[in-house]
Amino acid sequence: MNNREERIVQVAGVIDRREAEMLLEEGVRWLGLPLRLDFHRPDLSEEEAAVLVRSLPPGVRVVAITYDRTAAGALELCDRLGTRFVQLHGPVDPAELEALRRTAPDLFVIKSLVVAPGREGALAGEIARAAPLVDAFLTDTFDPVSGASGATGKLHDWTVSRELRELSPRPLILAGGLHPGNVAAAIAAVGPAGVDAHTGLEGPDGRKEREKVRRFLAEAERALRETGR
Repeated sequence: MNNREERIVQVAGVIDRREAEMLLEEGVRWLGLPLRLDFHRPDLSEEEAAVLVRSLPPGVRVVAITYDRTAAGALELCDRLGTRFVQLHGPVDPAELEALRRTAPDLFVIKSLVVAPGREGALAGEIARAAPLVDAFLTDTFDPVSGASGATGKLHDWTVSRELRELSPRPLILAGGLHPGNVAAAIAAVGPAGVDAHTGLEGPDGRKEREKVRRFLAEAERALRETGR
């Protein structure tokens, strides 16, 4: 199964090698590293992230999560880290997506769709424009209180994500407030190709908790198999 076909269960916000090793021991194979962010502070520096990526075994998909709006910036970050997976979390002009696809056709590109009330039409238009240029979409949650887009620990209306999934010719990954107790229901409601979790797997100290990761992975994989997507 190649990168564009496999079910994705991604854990984002990996803070160091010890946490990465725990996630790999539990069976996680998609690790998200948020860097160059508009709102949140990165969990680790780009230099630390590059060292972490080099320490991981083959077959682990490390996704550079960035708000960089340019093809050159996104590609430079991937080259610096040593990964061929990128999640573009901010607004990106289609011309920049075209440049990224032309310059790096082997790059696996995930484009985030940040769900907020009243944005359904804009997100549908974004899918239409970006679908020929990306490999997958990811829906996440906007927090009007903090202004953050993603890593908010908050849910959004899953019916919006389902409608976007039905519109999209590309696989859709569901994120936003997911944790072991709701991921199966979320998958049943949306029918995504994969899921992403961040704060919903953390303890009070901000580190991922092994038991939460174990339960999340088991629930997500079971629900994804049952939906057949």
